[in-house]
Amino acid sequence: MLIDNARLNRHLRDPDWVIFDCRHDLSDTGKGLRLYREGHVPGAHFAPVNTALSGAKTGTNGRHPLPHATDFAAFLAGHGVTATTQIVAYDDVGGQYAARLWWMAQWIGLTRVGVLDGGIPKWIADGNAITTEAASPRIGGHIIARPDATRVLSADEVLAGITADRCLVLDARAPERFRGEIEPIDAIAGHIPSARNRFFKSNLNPDLTLRPAAELKLEFEALLGVWRPSDVVHQCGSGITACANLLAMEHAGLPGSKLYAGSWSEWIANPSRPIARG
Repeated sequence: MLIDNARLNRHLRDPDWVIFDCRHDLSDTGKGLRLYREGHVPGAHFAPVNTALSGAKTGTNGRHPLPHATDFAAFLAGHGVTATTQIVAYDDVGGQYAARLWWMAQWIGLTRVGVLDGGIPKWIADGNAITTEAASPRIGGHIIARPDATRVLSADEVLAGITADRCLVLDARAPERFRGEIEPIDAIAGHIPSARNRFFKSNLNPDLTLRPAAELKLEFEALLGVWRPSDVVHQCGSGITACANLLAMEHAGLPGSKLYAGSWSEWIANPSRPIARG
């Protein structure tokens, strides 16, 4: 699940390993590609969040809806990924975008998927090489997408779940956004009623690596209380940083939680859905 720098270094030229650079900026959507061109992990391919890791927006399905599973599989296969490839994803902000690719790859049925712990900042800080050369095209990739519907919930399923007290929603946004005090991105502030807040950055060490599994397990278990991991559905603003909490829970030995991919930006698109603040 987590790949450290030493292990990735040993496999930089391994044809069975494929690396993806997932850097992105919500306020500057071209920044990720610019950063990739300025320097990236040798052999890494660029994975654009707004296209490869997102689907078409309708105005009611959120800012980063899931793409069709076959489209995502085709993107991966186009970079040489097969069912047995070891995928490694990284970014520069603590793993939120890399975790999105990690989650999506598992969603379509792949199992050998990891996130570079600490991302490219730690890679560089530890003295590892970067390059401006684009990765060489890969051939021979082939994936049959088998999306697992049990990993993701729709807005209607989340609403039914909280109404019947069958699920616990964990919101990965910053506390002030969760409380509805500010909303810098979406049109309406607040949160899904009964949701609890777990800011995704709480999972990180200062060097952007994930904190020890034992520490995270204690904190998540305290937050969940009587709820089981399989009862938990993660959300954020658009389904990106929620994947960082999914990654942290898996790292902590608490697998089985789900993603509400549409998240807050989809939730508020329907005025009949309830909103809470405070």
